[in-house]
Amino acid sequence: MRGGARLHRHVFLPVLIALIALAWGLLWAWSFSPYAAYLAHGDWVAEGPVAELCRVLPAGRLLVPAALSALAWLLMSCAMMLPSTLPLFEVLARLTRQRADRGRLLGLLGLGYLLAWGLFGLLVHGLHGLLLAGIDRLPLLARHAWLLGAASLAAAGAFQFSRLKYLCLEQCRTPLSFAMAHWHGGRHPGRQAFALGAHHGLFCVGCCWALMLLMFVVGMGHLGWMLLLAAAMAVEKNFAWGRRLSRPLGWLLLAGAGGLLLLRLAGPA
Repeated sequence: MRGGARLHRHVFLPVLIALIALAWGLLWAWSFSPYAAYLAHGDWVAEGPVAELCRVLPAGRLLVPAALSALAWLLMSCAMMLPSTLPLFEVLARLTRQRADRGRLLGLLGLGYLLAWGLFGLLVHGLHGLLLAGIDRLPLLARHAWLLGAASLAAAGAFQFSRLKYLCLEQCRTPLSFAMAHWHGGRHPGRQAFALGAHHGLFCVGCCWALMLLMFVVGMGHLGWMLLLAAAMAVEKNFAWGRRLSRPLGWLLLAGAGGLLLLRLAGPA
């Protein structure tokens, strides 16, 4: 038992923390590379090596941007969301401390969690592509594209006051009871660990999706905004006083949407 605890403390947790740090490092390097536009939703098929891949691969104009977006979203999910789910890893590590396959089960937990966020990211990527296509085809929408940013801020702010937000948040704040409800040991432990991560990821998406959508407004290469949002979500989920942050954050986002609206209305047409 002591050997398992030592292995978890000296091997698994450092590896997980290193993975989170690696994700932040790769995003930082990507944001300062010649391909930073791909993080900020630039025209991926216009020029450069990605445009060449889009031309030569079957369905490349669809698949290559989707693959790049999935990679960026995966890195962002590792960087922003894995730190807030460390308590669940700790709970499963305690529940499986006598199992020889504990490392594999913790890895499957992480895969299930990231799968939930990955599917959400692909859905948002598709909706974002449709939105950009609409902006390109409708001049009126293109002239007022700034409204999308204001609407995203307002939606994220309003969601901070919703009942769904708090129902999902309560599931994320109680990792022990959540794990006990989904982990039974016995047969198919790998499947259970994966399902535990996926279920927890779904509740995490449920409480944080509106804040994460803001990254599609500011671009996934803006690391400062990413750090602020990641810190806010981690506090909301993991600290007893985190609930007190939700409503002030909602008012702040609504004020930001209102301020953006006023600035545009007061500026030149």
